[in-house]
Amino acid sequence: MEQFLKTLSFVPDDKLNWRPSLTAKSAIQIAAHTAIYAGVFAKMIRDGKLPFGDEIPEFVARINAAAEAVTSRTEMESLFRKGTDEVLAALDTLTPEAIGMSLDSGLGWSMPMTFLMTLPGIHAFSHAAQIDYLQTCWGDQDVHF
Repeated sequence: MEQFLKTLSFVPDDKLNWRPSLTAKSAIQIAAHTAIYAGVFAKMIRDGKLPFGDEIPEFVARINAAAEAVTSRTEMESLFRKGTDEVLAALDTLTPEAIGMSLDSGLGWSMPMTFLMTLPGIHAFSHAAQIDYLQTCWGDQDVHF
């Protein structure tokens, strides 16, 4: 989370909504998505449950709508910090048995809890790389870590 927020801090306010193409996401859209999913991952870890089968399209639509509603850096950061705190709290509650379980997707595959435990960090790191790429599009070639 801190690395993501540091990377995002180098995006000037006038570039938060800039997109390299009409179908690409802006820095604030990527950041909002990342922030919202922190809390989503916390719930999955806490509940030991993935969105299941036919629930997935509605689940994704709800998350996308929540992310679209985030329009400011301050709101995004608050959501991200809250979600990350929830992830840490959820991880603290896991028993050895819970850590060893696999979660069924209803789509013919399962996800080990050990992978889900790493997903919030992987997710944030991956999206920080997208922000890095956007920065190069407007000429910022500095390494921000």
